[in-house]
Amino acid sequence: MPNLVPSIIAMLFCIVMSAYFSATETAFSSLNKTRIKVLAENGDRRAQLAYRLSENYDKLISTILIGNNIVNIAVAAIGTLLFVELYGEVGATISTVVVTIAVLIFGEITPKSIAKDFPEKFAMFSAPLINLLIWILTPLNFLFSMWKKLISRMLKTSEESKMSQEELLLLLDEVQQEGSINEDEGELLKNAVEFGDLEAQDILTHRVDLEAVSIKATKEEVAEAFTQSHFSRLLVYEENIDKIVGVIHQKDFYVGSGITSKSIPEIMTEPIFVLSTEKINDLLKLLQSHKSHIAVVIDEYGGTQGIVTMEDILEELVGEIWDEHDTVEEPIRKLDAHAFVIDGDVTFDDFCSYFDVKEDEADSVSFGGWIMEKMGKIPEQGESFAYGDFTFNIEQISDNRIHKVRVTQSASVSG
Repeated sequence: MPNLVPSIIAMLFCIVMSAYFSATETAFSSLNKTRIKVLAENGDRRAQLAYRLSENYDKLISTILIGNNIVNIAVAAIGTLLFVELYGEVGATISTVVVTIAVLIFGEITPKSIAKDFPEKFAMFSAPLINLLIWILTPLNFLFSMWKKLISRMLKTSEESKMSQEELLLLLDEVQQEGSINEDEGELLKNAVEFGDLEAQDILTHRVDLEAVSIKATKEEVAEAFTQSHFSRLLVYEENIDKIVGVIHQKDFYVGSGITSKSIPEIMTEPIFVLSTEKINDLLKLLQSHKSHIAVVIDEYGGTQGIVTMEDILEELVGEIWDEHDTVEEPIRKLDAHAFVIDGDVTFDDFCSYFDVKEDEADSVSFGGWIMEKMGKIPEQGESFAYGDFTFNIEQISDNRIHKVRVTQSASVSG
């Protein structure tokens, strides 16, 4: 029996090392790199080492696999010799069963489960030893590295793996669900990710909602426009709204204790014109470089389609910005479990997103435009129609434009 003690100790050591390698593999594959990086930047030496190892994952995983295979083969070999000595011919069969169960439970399942729950802590715990083993197994790691490059060339694999926007948004959802960031922070980050995809036509104020004055307008008419609109800037047109020639700033119109004595052409600034397909991140840079707050969006025929302001762009990042003159209104107002009042200006995409319905093919951008498109006419107030699980009732319409729609969702869906 005393001769068996070294064999038993050697088997236990191999199983412990198998557990170590299995847990290390799981820890480094599951750890949060951002969390480790923060700890490293705060001076934690083990976190610095763990982060450095995670950045060289190929060499790390090669060392883990080499070490794990060595100890697993060793425990099987020692176990076979031990059980053959104890039980003779059936010892090999008994060894296979016992070693397989022991390695599976204590060398694989248990350590991996523990490391999965505490990946950062275990990665920092295991980092010094695995770093030493990487240095010892450098020759083997070099051979495996060359082999990997050969296989990659043969299979024409690409080492470039950039994260797509969809994957990044999914990652943000996961981080938010884990509680690392709150809902507001998550929404801000998602807006920033999607920011580059938006175009001027997606956020513009349409021409029918513009406040503009004629270049021939009297000072009294301009003052009245400032008073009624509460805007700090007004567009100036010549002949009609499709020919914007300038922008008047309120601070240039009102000087001292009264209205400026200068004429409108003297105080207005030159407008900035952009296409409707201009990306809003490029538009933001353009406004900043010109020290301007308004850009006039033109359509394919050169006519005025609308305007985009600096505030419109910033709202895409941080949400609605209200000032003391704004009337705070919810574009989608819930009346009860099944009924809603929706502004016609709401985008059709926002309607689909709010009710979590599959987007229909539509040429119209606005919700009101989509309704007209589906009805095939300009509806009258009080008219209604059903579509899918919804009933739409036109509550307010004027100048051929839908302002308010009462939407009723079927109880089976909304419930």
